[in-house]
Amino acid sequence: MTAELLSLTDVHAYYGESHILHGVDLSVKKGEVVALLGRNGSGRTTLLKSIMGLVDKRKGSIRIGGQESASLPPHRIARMGIGYCPEERGIFSGLSCEENLMLPPMIKEGGLSVAELYEIFPNIKERRASPGTRLSGGEQQMLALARIMRSGAHLLLLDEISEGLAPVIVQALGRTIRLLREKGYTILMVEQNFRFAAPLADQFHIVEHGRIVSSFAAAELSSHMGLLHEYLGV
Repeated sequence: MTAELLSLTDVHAYYGESHILHGVDLSVKKGEVVALLGRNGSGRTTLLKSIMGLVDKRKGSIRIGGQESASLPPHRIARMGIGYCPEERGIFSGLSCEENLMLPPMIKEGGLSVAELYEIFPNIKERRASPGTRLSGGEQQMLALARIMRSGAHLLLLDEISEGLAPVIVQALGRTIRLLREKGYTILMVEQNFRFAAPLADQFHIVEHGRIVSSFAAAELSSHMGLLHEYLGV
């Protein structure tokens, strides 16, 4: 049986006095691609930020590779082998494309080399000398993803990487997710674009009002279309 890489038990999360997550239980096995589906404001991004320690307060248990991390600061959590790709991408305008790529430290062995990343993302190779914010939205998203692939992180948290991008870029990102899966990465991704997530994920969790209201495997997808229509409108 595949080892459990990430485990959340009764996780609550707060921004100030606002109680956002209400007792989330979640398990992700090594090598899986897991999709968090739901409407905007459902708590999916907060769930990723809770794993990274980027909320004001957390309660409950968050275990990464069997080690409790709920009391650790974000930099310690990252060094456990987690790469976080936020929705806002975090590209630095004063740095070139390649400088942005090289900025994060190597946290584990096994990250992809710059040459390998340029082979996967030829767009950013062509734009490697361009200022980060001169890149198109799709190129910025490729750069944000490449940056964490270089770091050696083995668990990737991806927040809405397909949002607002041209179909050709979305297709390229889908191919990248498949490649990462083949290489043994574990991926937890927030997606509102169900059609992007559907052919990629092994497991699906629907989040509503800070709770996971339904969970099912890819093989059960067709039998849950009614539920998906109810919560997502697909």
